[in-house]
Amino acid sequence: MFMSNYPIKPIEGSWFSVYWDDKRHFYWNDACMKYNAEQWDAIIRDMALLGQEYIIMCNVAIGGRCIYDSKLLSKVQMAVDDPMELVFKAADKYGMKIFMTNDYFKNFTFDEVFLPESVKGRNMICEEIVARYGHHKSFYGWYWAWEAYIGPYFDEHFIRYINESSAFARTLTPNAKFLTAPYGTKNAVCDDKFLSQLDKLDVDIIAYQDTVGCFAMDTDQSEKSFEILRKAHDKVPQRKLWADVETFDWEGKDNVKETPLIPATFERLERQLRAVSPYVDKILVFIFEGLFSNPDSIAFTGYGEAARYYKEYTEWLSKHHPDMFKKF
Repeated sequence: MFMSNYPIKPIEGSWFSVYWDDKRHFYWNDACMKYNAEQWDAIIRDMALLGQEYIIMCNVAIGGRCIYDSKLLSKVQMAVDDPMELVFKAADKYGMKIFMTNDYFKNFTFDEVFLPESVKGRNMICEEIVARYGHHKSFYGWYWAWEAYIGPYFDEHFIRYINESSAFARTLTPNAKFLTAPYGTKNAVCDDKFLSQLDKLDVDIIAYQDTVGCFAMDTDQSEKSFEILRKAHDKVPQRKLWADVETFDWEGKDNVKETPLIPATFERLERQLRAVSPYVDKILVFIFEGLFSNPDSIAFTGYGEAARYYKEYTEWLSKHHPDMFKKF
């Protein structure tokens, strides 16, 4: 059912973690913990060489620890003092754009997002981030990390979270772009209520998860959903429609934090990219870092399956989008 003559879009950016605290990032988290300054530069360069432009930070804190010196939380001890600064320097150098986030301050549930402690913590992290990294030219915007489920509408709780987050961040970074990445995409509708919610939601970009890696829908369903979303966003054009394509599979039991993410087959990934390409402005992925790893790079994680995925994608890119490759 795919629009077979429509060109498949390439990957233009990815979510990115400096540190994560559960098994899902197992195959690259240890490498990140040990990276030196040159390796942090190299991992960003590896993405930029393939024409990727956007880095979306998964988190700046998790499990009660932060990746930089914070007044609020203890710091994750890594091989370098400030890996986030090194990521920013590399992004400046290679012309990339970073969406920062202000989570996860503590292990609150979504129902606890508006507790005074939670709001204050997120806002103070925003302030710390801008004070530390706001001068970088690659500081492009903010990613609001609490994910919404479309069922088929956004919960009003989520809209409030987004709008209050954007309003506060705008006082610190008035030119920033705002991005969110909801799931439940299989339930997409284009009706007056959803259009009203799109209009109300204070973000520039919505990168809907294709949820194929989480087995919530297949690629045929993905195409149908993104076709519907295209119709909706054409009616509310101030909200850009991007895709968040899931590049992963699971090494064991799926959809649990105790299972490492592993590369999917490239055949599946190509079908995923094909499904969304006719409808979205840009394709982001969760996740390039770690699941694709350049074996010739000093940032190579040592994970053979990630080298395989990287090789397959670069061969595909060379065939279909040779103009994406950059030289530095």
